[in-house]
Amino acid sequence: MPQMLMPYTDVAASDEIIANTKLWLERAVIGLNLCPFAKSVFVKKQVRYALTAATTADELLAEIESELNRLRDTDPAELDTTLLIHPQAMTDFLDYHFFLAEVDALNRNLGYDGVFQIASLHPQYEFAGSEPDDIANFTNRSPYPTLHLLRESSIDRAVAAFPDAESIFERNIETMERIGHEGWKKLWLV
Repeated sequence: MPQMLMPYTDVAASDEIIANTKLWLERAVIGLNLCPFAKSVFVKKQVRYALTAATTADELLAEIESELNRLRDTDPAELDTTLLIHPQAMTDFLDYHFFLAEVDALNRNLGYDGVFQIASLHPQYEFAGSEPDDIANFTNRSPYPTLHLLRESSIDRAVAAFPDAESIFERNIETMERIGHEGWKKLWLV
């Protein structure tokens, strides 16, 4: 299976970035049940942690295309979803936010609209109309800028199996408001 187009060559840093991402996935996403669909693919080891050393938008778009093609060419039982971690590209949230339009256009231009969905995660994630320190923003805050590449068919199956899937967003905000900033900080002390 081909590797990253722009591999992260610092092995120690790479190991730390992947470990931090897995810890976030386990403690926040799964532990707080922010995504009720994540546990299944995590337990089955169907998540790819793709770490790129891309530094520019064009390099990152090439990595996205490569990872989407990898998902297309791999049996979902082996690989269901990819977390494309890009700690050196789109580190400023405003740049990242505007870059997402290019990501959506790439997905469409590749003919993957309705096949794959790309979710956005960022350490400075901020919902429109919210304040930077609003705890609701933490539902989409990851340790590093990350694009979550998902199969639409997997989302459809998960939504069909999950009652009231449309309420996930509101429930996540309630969870974050309940634990607050102190509770969020405690997640990382354990």
